[in-house]
Amino acid sequence: MSSETIHTEKNRNITGMVYAILGGILWGVSGACGQFLFQNKEVTARWLVPVRLFTAGFLLLCYFMIRDRKKAVSVWKNRKDAGDIVIYGLAGLMFCQFSYFQTIEWSNAGTATVIQYLGPALIVVYVCISTRRKPEWKEVISVILALSGIFLIATHGTPGTLVLSSRALIMGLLSAVSVVIYTVQPGRLLKRFDAPLILAWGMLAGGVALSAVFQPWRHMPVIDGETVRMLVYIILFGTMISFSLYLQSVKLIGSVKASLFACVEPVSATVLAAVWMKVSFAPIDLLGFVMIIATIFILAIPAKKQKD
Repeated sequence: MSSETIHTEKNRNITGMVYAILGGILWGVSGACGQFLFQNKEVTARWLVPVRLFTAGFLLLCYFMIRDRKKAVSVWKNRKDAGDIVIYGLAGLMFCQFSYFQTIEWSNAGTATVIQYLGPALIVVYVCISTRRKPEWKEVISVILALSGIFLIATHGTPGTLVLSSRALIMGLLSAVSVVIYTVQPGRLLKRFDAPLILAWGMLAGGVALSAVFQPWRHMPVIDGETVRMLVYIILFGTMISFSLYLQSVKLIGSVKASLFACVEPVSATVLAAVWMKVSFAPIDLLGFVMIIATIFILAIPAKKQKD
């Protein structure tokens, strides 16, 4: 391998790492902003998520239409591409965002974000089943740690007793499942189109579908300067920029490494929930958080190369 190739690969990895970390931080802050709106401005997930997805998707799409209209609509020329966009927008983005923010509304940003990070462990299970291979030792440990972490967060170690509401737990687990769809499903599309373009159409599709279901214009929350500032952050930084950064990171360094570096998200969300939103976490909650986040690092351990 030439020195130029090595240098290019190094730059690719560094860029992908930076994108994932920035995307994770922006997501974490977005979750805390969502919790603030739920607690103080009569906002609900059924209102916030359709508005967030539709507005972000529409603005991104306007940018691509102005820049290169022919390229922007090219994703719909192939029936398979069009189908993948719709599946990504509905089963990936829409499902992911609604379940995540609904979990925040029913619990808090830190807990919702950490539960969602069961996703990488579930991706391992999916890959093992779909490829019909036995899991590696690190994958087995990761799944056990993730399940144990969820058990501690939900029950504080006492079987049969839920300290986290059942609806928040179920919705949080659904958000983790959505991460699998969101990460795995657009793989083929990312090889053919720019990540932000896929994101734009996916968000618009998800936003239109959720708006049709929940009709957010019928249930308007308190709209003041504070609400507007939070919405601007959630739509611009917590959606358009963060998702674009993460998808680009997946494209550069792969889903496993991207998930590793993006795990700064639950850390930032938990810190903000505690410091800003005054949410108190028991030591056993924090232990559960650490166990789930640790799975990302364990999964990132490179496999040993077999000697010839």
